[in-house]
Amino acid sequence: MLEKIIALTDVSLVDFLGVSNSNLTLLTEAFPQTKIIARGDQITVRGSDDQISLVEAIVNQCIKHLEKHSSLSANHMKAYIDLILNPTGEENETPWVEDKDVLLFGTKGLVIKVKTPNQRKLVEAASKNDIVFAIGPAGTGKTYTAVALAVKALKNKEVKKIIITRPAVEAGENLGFLPGDLKEKIDPYLRPIYDALDDMIPAEKLKFYLENRTIEIAPLAYMRGRTLNKAFILLDEAQNTTSMQMKMFLTRMGIQSKTIITGDKSQVDLPKNQVSGLGEAAHILKGITGIAFVELDGSDVVRHRLVREIIEAYGKQEK
Repeated sequence: MLEKIIALTDVSLVDFLGVSNSNLTLLTEAFPQTKIIARGDQITVRGSDDQISLVEAIVNQCIKHLEKHSSLSANHMKAYIDLILNPTGEENETPWVEDKDVLLFGTKGLVIKVKTPNQRKLVEAASKNDIVFAIGPAGTGKTYTAVALAVKALKNKEVKKIIITRPAVEAGENLGFLPGDLKEKIDPYLRPIYDALDDMIPAEKLKFYLENRTIEIAPLAYMRGRTLNKAFILLDEAQNTTSMQMKMFLTRMGIQSKTIITGDKSQVDLPKNQVSGLGEAAHILKGITGIAFVELDGSDVVRHRLVREIIEAYGKQEK
C-alpha cells in the first residue's frame, strides 16, 4: 500500500473538511478501498497508485476552490469528485456557472458582488489598466470594491501582497489630542479598511496576513522611499493628499503592481491654501495609456436611500 501526503497550503483544514466533516465523508465514500486521514494542515492518502492520483486531483481542485472562494460546500465536493471520476475531456471545466458580478466569496457565506454599472466600470478598468482613479461621493462602494479587487488578486496569486494607505488628515479633529501611541491614533482613520477586510477574509487568516505583512495598512507618510513590486496598492481618501504626496505615492509603484486611487472631491479636509492632489492628478494624468478614470455618482450609492438624497441636496447647494 502506497502513501501520499498532500499539504493544504493557504487553506485551513476546517474549511476543507466542511460542516461536521461532510466533505471528508463524501471523499472517503467515493474511495472505499483507500484510507484518507486529515490532520493538521495535510491530507494523508493510503492506497493504490491510481486511487491516490485521483484523490490528489480532487483535493487540489478543492484547494484551488477554497483559495478563490473561501468556502467549500458538500455540493462543491460532490461536483469535483464527479468531475475527476467522470471527465468529459474539456480542460479547465468547472462544475457550475459563476455569476460574472461576483468578485469573491467572503466570510460567513457573504458574496461580494458588483452592485452598480459604475462599480462594474471600475472592475473592468482595473482589469485593463495598472492605475485606476475611482472618484465619487460617499457610499458609492468605491473603497469596498477596490479592497475586494485587491483581495481577489491576492487569492488568485496575481500579487504577493496588498498595501492599503490613506493620508492621516483630520476631519475637524486633531490627532495630537487623541489617546494612545501613533498606531492607536491612526487606526480609527483606517477602520473602514479593516471593516471591508473582515467581510472578505476569515479572522484567523487576516491576522496571519497582517502579522507577516502580506497585507499592510499604513498612513501615506510611511510609503515614502519605498518601491512596491508585485503588489496591489490602494490609496483611499485621496482627496486629502497634497500635490507632493500624490506624486510621491504614484512613483512608489514597482513591476507587476496594480494601483487604485479612491477619493471624493467634495470632502477635502486640507487647509484652504492647499491644492488637493487628487484633483490635480486627474487633470495632469488624463490621456496616459494604462491610467484610467472612473466617475461614480449618486446613482451608485449603496447605503441608506437617504444618503443619495443628502448627496444630491448638497450638490445643488454647492452649484
